[in-house]
Order: sequence, then C-alpha cells, then structure tokens
Amino acid sequence: MMVSTMEPENVLVFGSMPKTQMIQSSHLVCTNFSRLPNASVFYSSSPLTLMLPLLLLQLSLGSAAILVTFYLLRHFGLPLMLAQVLGGVLLGPSLLCRIPGLLNMIFPIRSFLLMDVVSTMGFMFYFFLVGVQTDIWLLKKITKKSFAIGFFSVAVPMILTLGMSLLWMQFNVNPNEKKKVDRLPEIAKAESLVSFQIVSYYLSELRVINSEIGRVALCSSMVSTLCSTCVVTSNILWNQSKDDLSRFFQSICYGIIFAALVCCILGPLLLWEMKHTLGGQPLKQGNLVVLFIAVLMSGFWGHSFGLNIYFGPLLFGLIIPSGPPLGSALVEKLDVITNWVLMPLFFVKFGLAVDIFALSLKTYFKVQFFALLGAFGKFLGASLCALSCQMPQRDAIVLGFFMTFQGIIELDLFRLMKRKQIIGDEAFSAMCLTALIGSGVVALVVPCFYDPSKRYEGYYGRTLAYSRHNSELRVLVCIHEEQNVPSAINVLATLKPTKQSPIAVYMLHMVELMGSATPLLMRQKRPKKLSTRTRGSAPIIDAFKIFEENHEGLVSVSPFISVSPPQTMHEDVFQIALEKGTSLVIIPFYKKFHVGGAVYLSKRSLKIANQNVLDQAPCSVAILVDRGTLKTLHAIWAGWSSSEVAVIFLGGADDQEALALAAKMTGCQNINLTLIRIIYDGDFPDKYMEGIRNDNESLGQFQTNISGSTCAKYWEEVAKDGAGTASVLRTLENQYDIIVVGRRHYDTFPLLSGLTESNENKELGVIGDMLASSDFLGNTTILVVQQHTDNSHSE
Repeated sequence: MMVSTMEPENVLVFGSMPKTQMIQSSHLVCTNFSRLPNASVFYSSSPLTLMLPLLLLQLSLGSAAILVTFYLLRHFGLPLMLAQVLGGVLLGPSLLCRIPGLLNMIFPIRSFLLMDVVSTMGFMFYFFLVGVQTDIWLLKKITKKSFAIGFFSVAVPMILTLGMSLLWMQFNVNPNEKKKVDRLPEIAKAESLVSFQIVSYYLSELRVINSEIGRVALCSSMVSTLCSTCVVTSNILWNQSKDDLSRFFQSICYGIIFAALVCCILGPLLLWEMKHTLGGQPLKQGNLVVLFIAVLMSGFWGHSFGLNIYFGPLLFGLIIPSGPPLGSALVEKLDVITNWVLMPLFFVKFGLAVDIFALSLKTYFKVQFFALLGAFGKFLGASLCALSCQMPQRDAIVLGFFMTFQGIIELDLFRLMKRKQIIGDEAFSAMCLTALIGSGVVALVVPCFYDPSKRYEGYYGRTLAYSRHNSELRVLVCIHEEQNVPSAINVLATLKPTKQSPIAVYMLHMVELMGSATPLLMRQKRPKKLSTRTRGSAPIIDAFKIFEENHEGLVSVSPFISVSPPQTMHEDVFQIALEKGTSLVIIPFYKKFHVGGAVYLSKRSLKIANQNVLDQAPCSVAILVDRGTLKTLHAIWAGWSSSEVAVIFLGGADDQEALALAAKMTGCQNINLTLIRIIYDGDFPDKYMEGIRNDNESLGQFQTNISGSTCAKYWEEVAKDGAGTASVLRTLENQYDIIVVGRRHYDTFPLLSGLTESNENKELGVIGDMLASSDFLGNTTILVVQQHTDNSHSE
C-alpha cells in the first residue's frame, strides 16, 4: 500500500457527484499497487482493477474525445486548442461522468496518482515546447507603437476590472457573501492578463501571423506577457509568503538564482554540444536523449528551489534557439507525443474539476461580467492605442480582438489559483467556461472582420504582357531548397538582361517554420552573419550572388529569407511583390520528377503555399518544374553553349503571358527559341472569338519582334482534339532544355478534350501536368505561367 498526498481540487469535485465512493479525508488517497496477474475478463475479473490498464484506458479516452471534438469543431474554423479543452470538459462531470457508475469505473480516486504524474510530465514538456517556440529576439523588434499597445492592453483592463471589483466590494452588505466578494480582485487580475503564446497560436491558426497586423500583434503581446508575468508572479509569491515581506523577496531571489544557473551553466553547455554535434545534420538520438533529460532535471531543480515545476522546462526552452535546425527538430519529435498522448490526460484531469451543473447562475454571471469587462478592456486598450498610432480603423478593431484570446496558459493559471485557494470551485468553473466561450466567439468573429487576401484585390496589370519593352524586369524567385537553385538561375539567364532592360532579382528563400511561434522575414545582405535559424540559406545566397557577378551591371540580386508556416508563406511572397513592384513570381513545384517522369520527392506541405500564391498573387506567377539538372550553370552564364527553349501556344491569357516571357528571351546569342502554335482543325464557337483576336494580336507582335532573328523560329501544328494535341507534344522528345506553357486555357477547349480527366496536378494545368509527368522529355525543365488578370483569384 502507498499513501499519496493528492491535489484536492479534483477529489472535492467528486464529493458533489452522485454515487461517488468518497473517503473521509480529501487529502490522503490509498492506492494498491499489488499485482493481479489473472485480472482479465476470462477470469471473471476486470482489468481495470490494475493501475496500468486503467491508465491506458484513460489516455485512450482522452485522445479519442479530443480527436472527435476537433473534427466536429474544425468545420466551424475553430482551432485545436478549443477542442482539447472542450474534450476534457465533456469527459468530466459536465457530461459523460454524470452517467451512474461510469465515474467510479473509469476515473476512480485511486487512479489520480498516476494521472497526476503523467499529466504533469506532459505539461512539463508542453511548457518546454512553449519556450522553444518563443523567439526571445522578438524583443529587439518592439517599437514604441507595439510597446504602447501591449502595455495598455494590460493596464486598461486591470484598471477597469480592479476598479469595478473594489466598487462591488464597497457596496456589498451581505456578510454571508463577504468571502466570495473578497475574491473578486483576484478574478479581476486574472481576467486582465495576455499570453504571447496563446495570441501567436491563434494568429497562426487563423493564418494571419505573417500579415502586417499579425506582426504588430506578436510584438504587442510580447510586451503584454512581460507585464502579465510581473503581475502574476508577484501575486502568487505574495500569497505564498502569507504577507511576509522577507519571504516574498526570498522567493524572488531563489527564482533569480535558479534562472542564472540555467542560463549561465546548463544553457551554454548544451548549446556548445549541439553546435559541435549537429552540424546541420538531422538531430542524433544521443542529443535528443540529453535534451529530454535536461528538461526533466530542469523541472526537478526548479521544484527544489521552491518554484513551480513548470518554470524550469519553460526557462530551458527559452534558451534554445527557436526555428531550424534545433528548435524545429525538437518540435517535430515532441509535438505529437506531447499534444496527442500526454496532454490529453491533463485536459481530462482538468475537465474532471469542472462541473457546470454545480455552478450557480449568480456566480456564473458575476464572473462572466468581470470576464467581459476584462476582454472589453483589452480590446479598448489595444484598439484605441492602435488608432492613436495611425493604424486603419478596421485593423485596429481586429488587433483589439486578437489581444482578447485566452487558452491553456490562462486555464492553468486558474487551476493554480484554485489550488492556492485564491478562488473557489464555482469561480474556477465559471472562469474556465467563460474563457472557452469567449475565445471560441472571437475565433469565429475575426475572419468576418479581417481577410488579409483582400488587400491584394486592387492590384491588377502586374504582368509581363503589359510591361514596357525597354524597362527593368523585376522578378521574385522563391527557393525552397538548394536543389531548386540551378534550374531557377538557368531560367533567369535566358531572360536576356541588357543595359536598356536590366533584371532585378528578389530571391526569397522560403523555410518551413517548425519549432517557433514567431515567423521571420528579413533581407540578408551579408551571408557570413546568418543566424542559427537561417544558416542554411548561405549556399543559396552565394549562388545568386555569383550569378549577379557574372552579369555585372545587368543583374541585381536582393536576397530575402522567410521562415513561416506553409499556410502563411504566401503573405511574405506578396509583401515583397507589392513593395518591389515585381511583374513575375517564380515558385518551385512541390514535386520532383525523375528523368522518366516518375515522382521521386513530394513535399505536400509546400503545396499549400503554392496554391495560395496562385490564387492571390498580385502579379503573374510561373511554376518551375524540375525534372533534372540542366547543363552546368557556367555553360549558360558564360555563353559556352546554347540552350534550347520552346513555347507551346494554344490560346488564352496565360499563353499570352508565356509568349511575353518568351519575348524577353529573344535576341540572346546562346538561346535558341522555338514558338509552337497548336491550331484547332475546326470552327471555334462564337464565345472564343474575342480571345482568338487577342491571341492573334499577341502572335503578330511576337512575329514582328523575331523577324530577322536567326535564334528564334515559329511553326504551327494542326490538331482536332486532345489526342492530336498529345501527339504534337510527343514530337518534342529530348529536343529542348526549357519548355514554357500557359497554365489555364479556354473552358471546354476542343484541343484539350479527353485530357482534363487525367489532370492529377491541378496547379500545372492540363498541358503542364502532361509534360511534367511524361517519360519522353528527359531532364527538360517545365515553366508553367499564369497571367495576373481580374479573374486570377478563381480557377
């Protein structure tokens, strides 16, 4: 037999439940760990009499409840965090555990020992991940504007709620409710706090973290979190010291000493080891084990200093560089096991302490009033301060909504306040319920007020077809990895930079964000001083700089680095495209093909980024499909050999844009350009006549430009249907290094009949997909062009 000192809050809730087996003491629980090897249904006994099977059942129920709740809520656009909290509440006495006998069978009091241990370990690793995902260097980006917004987002609600709570206490004359009323200032302070991690989480879930307002919200919430931390820490330490000033300062000194030991001893040692053993390679198992042990030991040492057991893992996570390579590797290894295996038990344990049926309406409405007052204060402080800083009215309103989000951090604070008996059971349940409802409502309201894609709707005409002939060509080239560089640079080299028409290349290295709550967009001028998060960009930047040097005076290269989630990568692409006035964005296709056309690498996460760029880009877009390395880079750069380029023209705005791109290649001595027009052998319907006239005008202008050129030629092929078009394409076998095609064509186009059904890669269009997956083009690079037009936002 073992005697365990339990956290009393869950046990006390069970006392109010029907048919619950309670013991006399709410602080001591006796647990039997003796082995019963024959405990099974085949021996007329229940396996739930053993602790381990019972724990496995609780883990399974927690994960399953959260998974089901998540699938139900995601149709409304609600994030995972709300599903986690709601799933835990639904398993507790608020719903499932009200079934007679089920509570004592699945969640008996004797099982709380292991539930406490496992959920605490899960929450330790959760706080460690919070620290890893927090970029402390964001403090350097805090401006006067974001500081003011962050400060008043905490100060205004604190003044409103505390003032109202003191006023409420002043006019309370019922002595029976004096104890409950005395808790109102603590509730008021708790409802006025802002968490950076929660705000950044919701910004990421709503896919606005890369937007301008998202960046302001991140910096402002960082300031708010620092202010909130000071309030919470001082409040908890003062309550722990029982109004003893010497004990209060003693606790602060212990915390400072512990932080200094972690930062000055443990942190540098581990970072030195990572620097010498990681070396840009995948995280080794030994390094991973060392880090996990350090997380556990940081919790142990922090608890030994009299601090919260979660403080050590959080502090240790903060000193680890966020983002790739180390932060991303840790998040990738820990995310699933923490959020879907260990943390569900925390939410179950949390939900068992929430009983909405034991909540009186009077207490609920009282807490709800202060919660709404706190949310209104955050909204008022953030939005009014933003308006005073010349932020647009709609953006200021949305920013105010962002600062009202609440999540796991706030819920754990409520639980801590309950353990310290700062608030009671009813107040705890009411505060959790209001946080859940409030965050859900705001998450539904924000998309109605703010859609970041709308700011690109007014930008039309950013195309190659409508750009001036002798003017600077501005191109944004997106790179996902080093393997994209050779093909991208070879395409740029075919665009014939001259003194009258130079090329301005804006190179954007797009790094998938994992292991950081803060996205990054930066212009990199000196590759030698890259940070840990962007060190992998150095070879890519060097390659483009060499390309610039080989075309001295004709090509200028401006490298940028974007570290962001795939769902919001397009925001950085659009920001650069708008600021620099680019006419074309080149993005690599998310699949790579063998020479024979078979896929050998596919990054599905990047498909989201590509599709968002195609749907919303403020200029024309070209998708670069890499089917193998072209000739060596120096061959095309220096003109030592020629490159064969073909343009396939069927008709439509995208084919006209492909033709305009081909016009930029004419006149280059080492580029042999062939324009192949496939003509329909039949009569076009009247609805195509206007488009056909535009096609003929573009072709006529192109033929005039290439007249007299020995490096450009034009021929026509006739086809009746899709089969004829496919036959024409097969005649291109191993003849060209680059083939340029349009992405979209006329609806129900006869030349494509029978081909649309087999279009697997919709991003490439019918012709692009056929060429990319073909087995007769060898290592030919495919460039699929989409013109930016009024209907470019729809397929």
